[in-house]
Amino acid sequence: MTVTVVGVGGSVRPDSQSERVLHAALEGAREAGAKVRAITGADLVLPFYDPHMTERTAQAAELVEALRAADGVLIASPGYHGTVSGLVKNALDYVEDLRDDDRPYLDGRAVGCIGVAYGWQASVTTLQALRSVVHALRGWPTPLGGAVNSAETRFGPGGACEDEKVAATLRTIGRQVVEFTAQRV
Repeated sequence: MTVTVVGVGGSVRPDSQSERVLHAALEGAREAGAKVRAITGADLVLPFYDPHMTERTAQAAELVEALRAADGVLIASPGYHGTVSGLVKNALDYVEDLRDDDRPYLDGRAVGCIGVAYGWQASVTTLQALRSVVHALRGWPTPLGGAVNSAETRFGPGGACEDEKVAATLRTIGRQVVEFTAQRV
């Protein structure tokens, strides 16, 4: 069985550092044999989540369906003022639409979390916030999470990184999502 991993993250700026970091982690999942899909940038510009609205935009419905079908998830958020960006948090709020599924929310799914910020404090607190949100959504954060200080480490298009230690950490997070998912399936 092929594991499907959905990556969610980035910012409104196309090809942002957090989006590139997400692609680096997705590469680890791909290397582990997963089918991967990234939902980033403009695809995350969604109306504010409203649980009482029954109609969803095409983009919101696509996000929800991708997460519903996902065996594992990777999330990379820029750190804004020490926490998850509003863009990423709003996207995660749409997971509420999975509440009545046989597998509600992110129940039982391995989720790799990565915080990206221009400094250590914000990248670490963003990672901690992501892990808390994943727990609240019944997901299983991978043992290894990523705090990427973009002041020290820059990523090129597609997630290329000159710092092999950081790149290896991100690939490991992607692999852990696949490995833990494969053990559960």
